[in-house]
Amino acid sequence: MDILKKIEQYRSQEEKLRWEGTFADYLKLVKEKPWVAQSAHSRIYNMIRDAGVEEENGNKVYSFFSHEMFGLEEALEKLVEEYFHPAAKRLDVRKRILLLMGPVSGGKSTLVTMLKRGLEAYSRGDRGAVYAIKGCPMHEDPLHLIPQHLRDDFYKEYGIRVEGNLSPLNTMRLEEEYGGRIEDVLIERIFLSEDKRVGIGTFSPSDPKSQDIADLTGSIDFSTIAEYGSESDPRAYRFDGELNKANRGLMEFQEMLKCDEKFLWHLLSLTQEGNFKAGRFALISADELIVAHTNETEYRSFISNKKNEALHSRIIVMPVPYNLKVSQEERIYEKMIRDSDVADVHIAPHTLKVAAMFTVLTRLREPKRGDIDLLKKMRLYDGENVEGYNSSDLNELKKEYQDEGMSGIDPRYVINRISSTIIRKKVPSINALDVLRSLKEGLDQHPSITQDLREKYLNFISVARKEYDEMAKKEVQKAFVYSYEESAKTLMDNYLDNVEAFCNKSKLRDPLTGEEINPDEKLMRSIEEQIGISENAKKAFREEILIRISALARKGKRFDYRSHARLREAIQKKLFADLKDVVKITTSAKTPDEQQLKKINEVVARLIDEHGYNSTSANELLRYVGSLLNR
Repeated sequence: MDILKKIEQYRSQEEKLRWEGTFADYLKLVKEKPWVAQSAHSRIYNMIRDAGVEEENGNKVYSFFSHEMFGLEEALEKLVEEYFHPAAKRLDVRKRILLLMGPVSGGKSTLVTMLKRGLEAYSRGDRGAVYAIKGCPMHEDPLHLIPQHLRDDFYKEYGIRVEGNLSPLNTMRLEEEYGGRIEDVLIERIFLSEDKRVGIGTFSPSDPKSQDIADLTGSIDFSTIAEYGSESDPRAYRFDGELNKANRGLMEFQEMLKCDEKFLWHLLSLTQEGNFKAGRFALISADELIVAHTNETEYRSFISNKKNEALHSRIIVMPVPYNLKVSQEERIYEKMIRDSDVADVHIAPHTLKVAAMFTVLTRLREPKRGDIDLLKKMRLYDGENVEGYNSSDLNELKKEYQDEGMSGIDPRYVINRISSTIIRKKVPSINALDVLRSLKEGLDQHPSITQDLREKYLNFISVARKEYDEMAKKEVQKAFVYSYEESAKTLMDNYLDNVEAFCNKSKLRDPLTGEEINPDEKLMRSIEEQIGISENAKKAFREEILIRISALARKGKRFDYRSHARLREAIQKKLFADLKDVVKITTSAKTPDEQQLKKINEVVARLIDEHGYNSTSANELLRYVGSLLNR
C-alpha cells in the first residue's frame, strides 16, 4: 500500500503544479518570474548550475553529473562552460548542433539521458517551469503572440527578447477562436516528458530509402483534407515530428552522421535560423537543443566528405573520452554491479581496483618524458602522491596528448568479464585473481583487439597482478600485525625511548643491569629503513616524532603507534618482516597445529571484521599470500 500512497501523492502534487490562465495572466507571471520565459539552452544550463557546483583540484565539479558520470570532470566542465553557458547567454554557440564524440561505452548516451531526465524533473520545479499556448501540439512559447512591431517595447518593459514567429496553426487559432484578442489566448503550464512527447524527442535514423522526412517535421493528415479543403490548411497537418515535439526542450539525434543528407539540412536551418520548413507553410519556429553523438572513426569519415562542409561549421564537437582515474573507474563498476542482478555476490576488496588499473593502463598513452613510466602516470592521474613529482608534472603530462582516453578497453567489457567470473565460479564470492584470469581469457574473444594489442594488454594484466600481489601482502601483514598488538606497542615504546635519548643526547638505562647505554642506532634504523628514511633524513624524522609527542601531550593526549601514519607503517613492516617466517608456516601448513590454527582464525576474523572480506575470500587471500611468501 505504501507505493500506492506515493503514486497518489505524486498525482496530487502534479495537480497542484498545474496552472492555466490567459495571456494577460501569463504576462503578470513573467513580470514576477522572468525566468519562465528563458530559452531551451538557458533552461538546461540553469538546471545544471542549480544542482550545485564545487571546486575540486582546480576543476569545476557539477553535482548534476556527479552521481552517474565518473572521472570526466574536465570534459564536463568544458561542455558546460564552452557550450551551455554561452548558449544560455544567447551567443552564437546556441546556433550549433552539439555533437558528443567519444569511444564506445564512454558515457555519451548516459550524458544525454541525464539531460533528458533532468529536464523532466526540472520542469516540475519553480525555476524550470515551462508555459505554452494551450492546445498547441508544439507547446509553443506564449511570447510568440507578441507582434513583431511591439517586441522592442516589450524588451524595454520586461527585459526579455522574443525570438521566433507564431506557428501557422496558432496564427489561425488566434483569429478564429479568439477573434485576434491576444490577451485572451489561453496559456497552460506544461511538464517536459519524453514518454508523452512533450519538449523531449529522440530521432533514430533507419534505412534512408524507407525513412520519411515526416518523422522529423510532421505530415499531412489526409483524412482531414475533405473537411478542411486544402493541404495548406494547418488543421490538416499533424505537427507530430520529432522537431515539433521537442520544441522548448531537447532533441537527441542518434547516429546523426549515418543519416541521409535531406534530414541534416533541416537541422541546419533549425540551429542557424531557429526555424524549419514543413508542408506548405511558412517557416516554423522552434527553440530546442539538438544533441547528437558519434564515435571518432565516423566523425573523421564525415569531415573528410566535401559534401558535408556546410554542416562542419554548424557543429560544436565536444570530446567525451574514457575516464583515466582508477578510483573513478572503480565507481563505474560499482554502479554497474549495483544496477545488476549480481549485486548480492561478494566481491573481495581490491578486486574492482585491480580491474580498474588494467583498464586505465590500456587507455593511457606512453609518457614522452623518460623519467615517468605508465604506472607512475596512472598514480599521478588518480591524485596519488608520487615522490619527486608535483601538480606541474601532472599538467605537463595531460598536455602531451590531446586524444588520450579515446581508445582502450571499455567498462562494458570489464563488467561482462566480471559477470562471466561470477556465473562460472558458482560461489557467492570472487576475488581479483578470478577477474584478472577472466580478463585475460576474454582478450581472445574480443573482435577489435589485434595480436599486437593483445600482447600489450597481457603485459598490463601482469602489471595489475604485481600490484595486487603487493596489496594482498600488505593486507595480510596488517591483519597479522594487529594480532600481535602487544608486540607492536612494545616495539613502538622501545623505539620512542631510543629516539628521545638520541634527540636529547642522553643515555638509556638497561632494565636488567641498570647500567647506562647509548641509544640503539641499529634498532632505530631497522624501523626507519622500512619506509625509506635515509641516513641524512633520520635526524629530522626523529625530531618530528618528538614534536608530535609534545603537541599531543599539551592537549592531554597520549602518543601511540596510530598517531603517526608513516611511523605506524614502519612498525607494521618491521613486525611483518620479523614475522614473515611465522606467516609462511601458518598460511601454508597443510595440517596446521593448534597454535597455527588459532592464529589463522584470528587473522581471518580480522580480515572479515575490519577489511571487508567474507570467510571464503579471506581464506583464499591467506592461501595466496602464503604461496607468494614461499616462492
